[in-house]
Amino acid sequence: MILIKNGTVLTMAGRVIEKGCVLVEGRKIKYVGEEKEFDGEIEVIDAKGGYIMPGMIDAHCHLGMWEDGVGFEGADGNEATDPITPHLRAIDGINPMDKTFKEAYENGITCVCSGPGSANVISGSFAVIKTYGKRIDDMIVKSPAAIKVAFGENPKSTYHEKHEMPTTRMGIAALLRDTLYKAKEYLNKMESAEEEEDKPDFDIKYESLIPVLKEKYL
Repeated sequence: MILIKNGTVLTMAGRVIEKGCVLVEGRKIKYVGEEKEFDGEIEVIDAKGGYIMPGMIDAHCHLGMWEDGVGFEGADGNEATDPITPHLRAIDGINPMDKTFKEAYENGITCVCSGPGSANVISGSFAVIKTYGKRIDDMIVKSPAAIKVAFGENPKSTYHEKHEMPTTRMGIAALLRDTLYKAKEYLNKMESAEEEEDKPDFDIKYESLIPVLKEKYL
């Protein structure tokens, strides 16, 4: 067991415990409250008058997608070759050895929702992951967890330089609307097909948007 003591406990439930402690056994928090004695073999961590609180969660970031100090070889956050890429997955680009993960958990951020963007109108799927670990498979809390959609300056500036659509907000909205309508049509055909041969050809982009249409990310 691990006992964190001699600190102010912020429970995030409205109660602040001065001179509080937290007892952890394995992967479970066994006690949160005023300081007291516990039986058994216990490793004690002295908070030295600091704060004891749950890890913070970053609900939107790109941690591990652009590896700090690496350059082009570590830049995997934007597949800026097609404005519609819902089939990209964050877990294929995140490098858990990126030093920004260490910076995150050392400053109290224990979980993040990280993914690609924002060069494309639809950039791909985000993943909720722990910040501590060496293998992305062991760090995943939920994947996919969301689909990234971007409006405004980022897609405009990316594709303006290429002289390709979208270069305006109208173009961004039109591409998004067209893709979602086609994905909905694809899903309807998939669900209404009575025989396997009646189903439309597999389309990985539309398949990736089915959870959005079915509101799985809400």
